[in-house]
Parts: sequence; C-alpha cells; structure tokens
Amino acid sequence: MPHKTIPEMSFPQIYPLLVAKAERKGRTKAEVDEIICWLTGYDEAALDNLLERDITYAEFFGSAPALNPDRSLITGKICGVDVATIEDPVEQNARYLDKLVDELARGRAMEKILRRSSAS
Repeated sequence: MPHKTIPEMSFPQIYPLLVAKAERKGRTKAEVDEIICWLTGYDEAALDNLLERDITYAEFFGSAPALNPDRSLITGKICGVDVATIEDPVEQNARYLDKLVDELARGRAMEKILRRSSAS
C-alpha cells in the first residue's frame, strides 16, 4: 500500500482515531467535535455530513467555512515538527487539529485549548 501524504488521507478514517485518543484519557467525542468546529467553522450538522462522505484532509480543510484566525496561536511540536514552520496549509491545519486533540487528551481546559482569553 503506497504511503499517503496528509492532504491525501481520508478525514472520515482519521476522525475515529482522534476521538479514541481523547476518550482513552476520559474526554469526549463532543469535545473533539467542538475543537473541530472551532478550528474549521463547520457546525455539527455539516461535520456529521462530511463524516458520511469519503473526503480527504485537503477537501475537508479546503471547503471549511471559516478557518479560525486564532489557529496561528497554536504552538509547539507534533511528531517532532514545530507546527508554526509547516509550509503546506493542509498539513499545517491537520497538525493543528492533532495538537489540539493532544492538549485535550492531556487534560487541558477547553478554554485554553480554544485559545479563549478570560476577558472574552
């Protein structure tokens, strides 16, 4: 089986892995969905619809209604790579998503994961 790049990967196949990562640490599918909706601008109904289709990460992020401008506040490394230095926008957004789910699984508060200030 040939190796797929991140933009070629199937979002509906990766999604259950993201949920499982969170659930193993006592977090919920609803929290993962909240993160995805925050990052992409999809609502719950649109997300559910996309999970019924065989779409790639490139299609998922390419058709996102409103990528959150605060995603640039996501810092750190995922798989040893600094997310801020990733040049491919689809790969960067996929890594942002993975980083947010990692933060969720580590028990970080949703307010901090979604980069909300206490003043807002």
